[in-house]
Amino acid sequence: MTGYFITFEGGEGAGKTTILQAIANQLTEEGYEVIATREPGGIEIAEKIRSVILDPSHTSMDGRTEALLYAAARRQHLVEKVLPALKHGKIVLCDRFIDSSLAYQGHARGLGMDEVYKINEFAIEDCMPDLTLLFDIKPDEGLNRIQANSCREKNRLDLEEIRFHEMVYEAYQLLLNKFPQRIHSIDAHPSIAEVEQQAYKKVKAFIGNM
Repeated sequence: MTGYFITFEGGEGAGKTTILQAIANQLTEEGYEVIATREPGGIEIAEKIRSVILDPSHTSMDGRTEALLYAAARRQHLVEKVLPALKHGKIVLCDRFIDSSLAYQGHARGLGMDEVYKINEFAIEDCMPDLTLLFDIKPDEGLNRIQANSCREKNRLDLEEIRFHEMVYEAYQLLLNKFPQRIHSIDAHPSIAEVEQQAYKKVKAFIGNM
């Protein structure tokens, strides 16, 4: 039996982390076996890599180093947590996956989306998400949300100029157009409750059709 691998993507402040946890809770209440996890992180080794990548003091980190660290964390997380859960028929909801690397390092850092994909192809082999929800919000609004949320983890990417975040947004639109069957857009501008409802409907429709 194989489970479902569903990823949540979007720029900073899109609300995907909050929505993911809410949907995980709802599906669990309905009797599904659900694993909620995140990238980079989700397991001890990957969380340690996360602390290096996102440390606000590491502003000198080279773009290629950053891309390789993300891929390394992704590999360990995949083999240690995601693949075993899928093998046992569970639904894995993951906060970020390969699309984040393509958007942030490939496009916004200027390394090239194809080049970054090749790095990650080695890391993930042929494991791609079954469904990806892209939480669509304009960069300036997302960053304003971050400023207003004192409880949110502040990381190195929050220090980037607005142009960087605009490039991330642009990359996600390119990916949405390139993979329309896998990636589904969610309007992240309304209230959390409304966005959660949109996302929940997409997830349930997908599970029901498989």
